[in-house]
Amino acid sequence: MDFIFDLPLIVIGPVLIAILVGTSLVSLNWFRKHQLPRLRFGEGDVEFGAAMLASIMVFYGLATALTAVQVWEGYEKVKEITAQEASSMAAFYRNVSQYPEPLRSTMRGQLRGYTYQIIHDSWPLQRQGTIPTETVRTMDELQTTLVGFEPKTEAEKGLALETLASYDRMMEARRMRFTSVDRKLPGVLWVVIILGAFISLVSAFYFPVHDERVHRVQVGLLAGFIGLVIFMIVALDRPYRGDLGVKPRPYEILYEQLMTH
Repeated sequence: MDFIFDLPLIVIGPVLIAILVGTSLVSLNWFRKHQLPRLRFGEGDVEFGAAMLASIMVFYGLATALTAVQVWEGYEKVKEITAQEASSMAAFYRNVSQYPEPLRSTMRGQLRGYTYQIIHDSWPLQRQGTIPTETVRTMDELQTTLVGFEPKTEAEKGLALETLASYDRMMEARRMRFTSVDRKLPGVLWVVIILGAFISLVSAFYFPVHDERVHRVQVGLLAGFIGLVIFMIVALDRPYRGDLGVKPRPYEILYEQLMTH
């Protein structure tokens, strides 16, 4: 079912809402025709049913709200990670620019190639939910070059320490980006969301509304709203995938404005 997260949002939204509304209305028509006439409602039963429906919707609303907040925070966290990594790469690039030649050109070229790989090789893989591994060799070569430098003056020693610190920050952000590639909601939460939507909609059937059109409109609106909430969760659940997937723009800006001049 992962392919759903790669579909355009303009397709996912209307289809998801149409399925929920259509299924709920068809089920409501069947329920009013075959089941509702068999039920016996006494005095106060409608008030009891309304209270039960309100209770169900409160619990379901709380569950979906907490899920939506978790998904949104995860999405924002991934954006923060990419910005943090790009910032640490920029600091590292500026530090190595102070190294003597030919070490300066070597490390700048390696970091430039690494940034290009992130944009054009790693990001397409991340959008597919795959952790990229092709940049490992480039980083190993860069690390070998970096630790091979022997500072001769106090200024070079200070520069080497600062460069190593920025390299460590860059590697930490890189590991966090890899960890975030397979970030997603646990399956149990999807079970709660789907079954909760089913329970909420079915609970709205147990009302002897005299005008069928009123009943259909109310159930349809409820199904549409639930569909909107689920659509929002689907759109943000996989931070790198879909139309709202995090873009490599921080790395592109770094590459275009700093590394190509």
